[in-house]
Amino acid sequence: MDRLDAMAVLLAVVETGSLSGAGRKLGMPLPTISRKLSELEDYLGARLVIRSSRQSILTDAGRSYTAACLRILEQVDEAERAAAGEYSAPRGGLVIAAPVVFGRLHVLPVIIEFLQAYPEIEVRLIQADRNAHILEDHIDVALRIGNLPDSSQMAIKLGDIHRVACASPHYLAQRGVPDTPDKLSVHDCIAFDILTSVDGWMFNVGNVDRLVAIKPRLVVNTAEAAIDAAAAGLGIARVLSYQTVDACRAGRLQLLLAEFQPSAWPVSLVYAAQGQLPLKLRAFLDFAAPRLKAAIQSVAA
Repeated sequence: MDRLDAMAVLLAVVETGSLSGAGRKLGMPLPTISRKLSELEDYLGARLVIRSSRQSILTDAGRSYTAACLRILEQVDEAERAAAGEYSAPRGGLVIAAPVVFGRLHVLPVIIEFLQAYPEIEVRLIQADRNAHILEDHIDVALRIGNLPDSSQMAIKLGDIHRVACASPHYLAQRGVPDTPDKLSVHDCIAFDILTSVDGWMFNVGNVDRLVAIKPRLVVNTAEAAIDAAAAGLGIARVLSYQTVDACRAGRLQLLLAEFQPSAWPVSLVYAAQGQLPLKLRAFLDFAAPRLKAAIQSVAA
């Protein structure tokens, strides 16, 4: 029995919640997953997982052993990366996550420049407006917009971004320009549901951030859709300041209620806390951070 292989199978069962899920994750047949897990339990003389038709549940022994397996496999992985040269020269693969629009406008150009400077590094860029999980999704570094929860992750603050309201000049000519957040109650709104609530938007009123009710005519799940709908004259949208730069410069959108902007959101590069950073990750952080800081300063509103 290959104990490291068996440990990896156990961790896959725990992560996916079932033997069949572990099989899909590892690309192994279900009988192989079951056999490897049984061999590990026989070797230890302890039941680790209670199997059922729908899910697998760890026993008390399984919980403590799984925690030990995770530490052991992380140490093995770090040793292998050190032996392969990741700690002596910047080389290997990086997985980077970023929001869709910010990723396209600002992160991708930095990555292209970075890859030109470091020919022995490869990058996989994941663009999504919903935050991916750093450890579970095997992400090396992610750009996050918003307040960060307390965690064991490390973060480099790059700057601040504001939430802004905007509409097309044509819509405003027909419906009027709201001069206070409460005036939104008589306007059609476009809600970007990943960024804000579909029932209300936050504004700073009397030096206090307050939720103001809105009436959405359209709810979308991408910033591009919200901006396109607003530019087409459908109503008032709430997005992030950097997302409106091109449309505002082209005269397709006009910013509103600037004096009522709520508290800014921090923008950060986030990565898993660990001991010695691989040089490929340290090289990217050192390369990208000052460039992204400059990009944020140029678009912050």
